[in-house]
Amino acid sequence: MLNATASRRPDVGDYSLWNLICRYTGFGVVVCLCMLAFSACEYEVPITPSPTRKVREQLLGNWVSLDGKENMRVRRWDESTYVVYYDGDLFRAYHSDVADTPFASVQDLNSNDRKYAYVIWKLSDDGRRLTLRNVNNKVIPRETRDSATVAALLTKNAHNAGLFGEEIEFRKEK
Repeated sequence: MLNATASRRPDVGDYSLWNLICRYTGFGVVVCLCMLAFSACEYEVPITPSPTRKVREQLLGNWVSLDGKENMRVRRWDESTYVVYYDGDLFRAYHSDVADTPFASVQDLNSNDRKYAYVIWKLSDDGRRLTLRNVNNKVIPRETRDSATVAALLTKNAHNAGLFGEEIEFRKEK
């Protein structure tokens, strides 16, 4: 999808699991959608076979990256699924919470193989900024072929600072 954006990939930093949980409390599927934007969907299966929570109203709407170069529109598909339009591509996303962490499974709807990206998201307290980070495929191998194994690997690596890759921040349009 956005393979040319590898230069946007920041370092993970010193995020502890507690820090990540606190920072990402209140996140939504939108994050998953955004995370798909930075990295190609490369996983065969979602994190969880079905959504772990319902759509969060705060995530719905139009979002623009802080540099103004990327636009994302997040809409409700049904009570637990989002449809995301991100710079010309369509994605389906839903909450896939694992290990008390707000993950999202994001599926590319434009490609024939319909692969997934895994993201973590954080919504600011005022609901005006959304931060997304993708899961590092060196920690969760793209060859992983079932959701139970993915969830187990995410749980096992929950304290691993290398679990997350690039980050992108969006602001909500009025």
